[in-house]
Amino acid sequence: MSSAPIFNPPCGPVTGWRDHSGAGDVIRATGIPYAKAGRFELPVQAADWDEPLSATSPAPACPQGPVPFLDDILGTRYGELPGSEDCQNLSITMPADLAPGDRLPVMVWIHGGSYTTGSGDLAIFDPAVLVAENRVIVVSVTYRLGLFGFLATSSGRPGNLGLLDQLEAFRWVQRNIAAFGGDPGCVTAFGQSAGGDAIAHLMATPEAPSLFQRAIIQSAPLGISRGRTKMNHVMGVAAEAVTEETPAMEVVGIEDHVSHVARKFGLRAAMPFGTQYGHPPLPSEAKIEAAWNTAAPGIEVLIGHTADEARLFLPENPWIKRLSGIPFLGSAVVKATNWAVTEAVYGRPARKFARRHCKAGGKAYGYLLSWGAPGNYYRAAHTVDLPLLFGNRLTWQGAGLLAGASWDEVNGVGRQLRSLWAAFARGDDVGRSGGIPGALQLRSVP
Repeated sequence: MSSAPIFNPPCGPVTGWRDHSGAGDVIRATGIPYAKAGRFELPVQAADWDEPLSATSPAPACPQGPVPFLDDILGTRYGELPGSEDCQNLSITMPADLAPGDRLPVMVWIHGGSYTTGSGDLAIFDPAVLVAENRVIVVSVTYRLGLFGFLATSSGRPGNLGLLDQLEAFRWVQRNIAAFGGDPGCVTAFGQSAGGDAIAHLMATPEAPSLFQRAIIQSAPLGISRGRTKMNHVMGVAAEAVTEETPAMEVVGIEDHVSHVARKFGLRAAMPFGTQYGHPPLPSEAKIEAAWNTAAPGIEVLIGHTADEARLFLPENPWIKRLSGIPFLGSAVVKATNWAVTEAVYGRPARKFARRHCKAGGKAYGYLLSWGAPGNYYRAAHTVDLPLLFGNRLTWQGAGLLAGASWDEVNGVGRQLRSLWAAFARGDDVGRSGGIPGALQLRSVP
């Protein structure tokens, strides 16, 4: 391949680029449009093109506000990527030794961020190491968030627009990925937090088994995905202040107000934006289990969570903050609260999802990730899987989440996790591996 590799997918010619930056020697094609939509409009497939598309810039992020405490913990930087409502773009990362005729496993990444923040091309999600070590192809998807993508209103604005964006991205992959060395018959959807929740809900669409054959659902807050109708209604009323002409960053400001009106709904308000049952492409809440059961035989699942999910959020809780300084009592309260919230939001729902999936004729593995930086308050908190999966040292070594661990420690566990995820994506029977000693327990679900 030339120094500027050219691909010829059905959508139109694409010029990629070689990346020797050190995270992993890879080939990239970045910022490729997969869909188009005006504000509050359903996405449609991006029009094909004839002239070569220079796929050398990252996908822009959907407009969003800052989350300072996450910047400190994850080492992210607000404004790292430009914001645009025209954000339905994807980026492809391929091995440097990609050869004509290759048909490699494809892993499609759906990022998390409570359906209000994040972007597929953030540095913390750089898949170069995963790709270089395991010879897979990763497609990173950027989609609409918050008021732009995840809230229906009584005036007729549709819900689940971000989920519909993701479906368009998977359709794009089916149509075009072979030209980039990928196997459209060996596609794994993988995502963390809201991204994992989105993948679980994509599995309820009739089309899902034809779009991806495997799903890795990481730390999905499935325990707060039900019973949201009243909350979404009051949020929708508050969101009517937004019009098609409201400047994008004003929309983001109104988003904060809309989130605030959801607070009286308890734990569900921890992630007020999200998928809405009864709005395309999802069935009603009463029919969601049946929809999942229909898809189960066609999709193999790896689902799990971290041992201390809730520890990421506890320092932000005023009640916990007051009690944590009290000797003995404080640590006991943190421990008990962490266990209770982790189980209620992530643990029990994940195990239930896996059991139902198997009962319906599917195959599932469950995991529990227990690794955390030695002596670190966060331990195996929500998001600790991200630096292990996307192990770019320059990006992650300053993250508060990893303080107390050497990079060799992080990368030692990370290399094994990346290998395990890639093995699942290839279709290997990972249940025989037993996980990662001292870091991850893995089991086949009966």
